[in-house]
Amino acid sequence: MNSIRVFLIGIILGIANVIPGVSGGTMAVVFNIYDRLVALVSLDFKRIRQDLPFLAVLVAGMGVGIVLFARLVTLLFDKYPVPTAWFFMGIIIGSISFIARRTRGSGSSAMKITLAVFALAGMAAMVFFRPEQSTGQLLTILTPSVFIFLFFAGCIGAVAMIIPGLSGSFVFLLIGAYRTIIQSVSDFNIPIMIPIALGVVVGLLTGAALIRSLLTRWPDTVYSVILGLVVGSLVPVFPGIPLTASGILFSVVALVFGVTVSCLFSRTEHVTTP
Repeated sequence: MNSIRVFLIGIILGIANVIPGVSGGTMAVVFNIYDRLVALVSLDFKRIRQDLPFLAVLVAGMGVGIVLFARLVTLLFDKYPVPTAWFFMGIIIGSISFIARRTRGSGSSAMKITLAVFALAGMAAMVFFRPEQSTGQLLTILTPSVFIFLFFAGCIGAVAMIIPGLSGSFVFLLIGAYRTIIQSVSDFNIPIMIPIALGVVVGLLTGAALIRSLLTRWPDTVYSVILGLVVGSLVPVFPGIPLTASGILFSVVALVFGVTVSCLFSRTEHVTTP
């Protein structure tokens, strides 16, 4: 895979992982690197050695996305929330046909359709639990109870990050940890960051190992669930229909641009299941 392409994908993944409601796992599926990323995170050392250049470029791109572009995208969500959300919807929509092709296999079609529908319904139901704002008590002093809470928050958020359709930041919002996590990073509050980081590492390793095992045994069935999660993720991301002609125009342009970006990346690379 071209290094520039990998770097750009890394930027998008970095941006996605800091925006509540946008799934980094979905973006990884969209750009055909999900299987590869899961294998790397699950500590497949042989795969890590083989893919070290890919991983280095991807991580560099994610760092750039988080540091330089996340603030810009957050500003766009604040100032132009509807067109920005439509752009991310376009990225998701453009990937659906590619993901659907990954569901073809020897498994029962009825079972795969059922799993996809249940996954879609589960994601759609999350819209009813969407927080109105980044609420949650701000924790600045580390105590045993705070350590345990932040550790498990990090675990849950990390698992969400690697499941397509789920947003780690969104899950942090749901469990009331988003404000503490963002503030601790902003203030460089190391005592608070330690349990979060430990939880994230444990969550990534255990979650990735489980997903990799499932992908190895039942790839088409797993991708049926992923298809449902990805399609269902359109519901919590959906910002509504603009009420003005200019709003509709900007949203349509953003949607088409998102679909185009997704199709350009999705159709040019093929990644085999590890």
